[in-house]
Amino acid sequence: MQQRRIGLLFNANKIYDRHVIEGIGHYLQSTQVCWDVFLEEDCLARLKELHQWEVDGIIADFDDPEIENALLGKQIPVVAVGSSYHDESLYPNVPYVATDNNAIVALALAHLREKGLERFAFYGLPHDNRHRWARERERAMISQCRDAGFSLSVFRGDVTRATTWEVSMQRLAGWINELPVPVGILAVTDARARHILQACERTNRAVPDQVSLIGIDDDDIARNLSKVSLSSINQGCFEMGFSAARLLHLCLTSPVSRLPPRLLIAPTGVVQRQSTDFKSLNDPLVIQAMHYIRQRASHGIKVEQVAQHLAVSRSQLETRFKQEVGMSVHQQLHLCKREEACRLLKDTDFSLDDIAKRSGYPSQQYMHAVLKEHYGKTVSQLRLQFKNAD
Repeated sequence: MQQRRIGLLFNANKIYDRHVIEGIGHYLQSTQVCWDVFLEEDCLARLKELHQWEVDGIIADFDDPEIENALLGKQIPVVAVGSSYHDESLYPNVPYVATDNNAIVALALAHLREKGLERFAFYGLPHDNRHRWARERERAMISQCRDAGFSLSVFRGDVTRATTWEVSMQRLAGWINELPVPVGILAVTDARARHILQACERTNRAVPDQVSLIGIDDDDIARNLSKVSLSSINQGCFEMGFSAARLLHLCLTSPVSRLPPRLLIAPTGVVQRQSTDFKSLNDPLVIQAMHYIRQRASHGIKVEQVAQHLAVSRSQLETRFKQEVGMSVHQQLHLCKREEACRLLKDTDFSLDDIAKRSGYPSQQYMHAVLKEHYGKTVSQLRLQFKNAD
């Protein structure tokens, strides 16, 4: 089999690009194609040197207009990965693997609607040529809400910069404060969703009871930097990378005319976490209690501390909480701790001692007993079950 030298033009600092690269790697391992892969670590700095690259084919992120412009007209096979577009003229004349923005927004909106929400908002990015994909997601959200008869508030905010961060957060907090609640917000990325979570803390908006929030990317970094675990759309980047590698393989072995000009990759699903665990609550006291419990249950707090925080008697809190939620404050505290323990078992490789401490249990043995009684499985069996489900 002839060995091919393949160049990849991606920004490995972006979660989207990393998952695409992972998909490309899986294609190489599963098919045993004879490729010598060259990943340029600082691809933007080396675009002027592309004519010196001695490669047989390239897979590149065409969401970056500099990369797209540098590769158009290249005399070797190029497969592009990037955004879908409603305007056909925006697609380049090369084999193209696209994330399906319409399907991503439809999935997010359906998830929020399933929670009983009827008011929606979208937090995007300023319109510029480097964020065309963000504009497409905004357009899809506007169109789908309009067609379904729902009101929608759109806020683009500012590009994230350390020098203007405080002003930007004040503007974002002001927008959130003006939204009627409860509201479901779709953020254009998980990173932007994390901004929402921070702004909600500033404005005392309870997540998810007043603001139910979902992002896009299923980004570990954004998720782990937030007190409230973030629901997100997995947009299928791994599948995009796999498909792009398969297309390039076909380009290198078959006439280009036989290749499909474009592949739309559907999102793989909703990863549901706390930020969209919305239940329709009307009692302001119960909303505040639920918000405090979700944030502090893993600290090992008791019912008395919740009542003290809200400056009410325990009996008053319990009566109103049970009427609204259908369970006691004590039961809700245990539910939140169980859910946090299961999340850590699924998403991390922390030791069982660490997971017990982070979930609010006094010991690993106590956590083991609680989870075994509730789920009928040991902690190790639960962890294995969660890992196999992935």
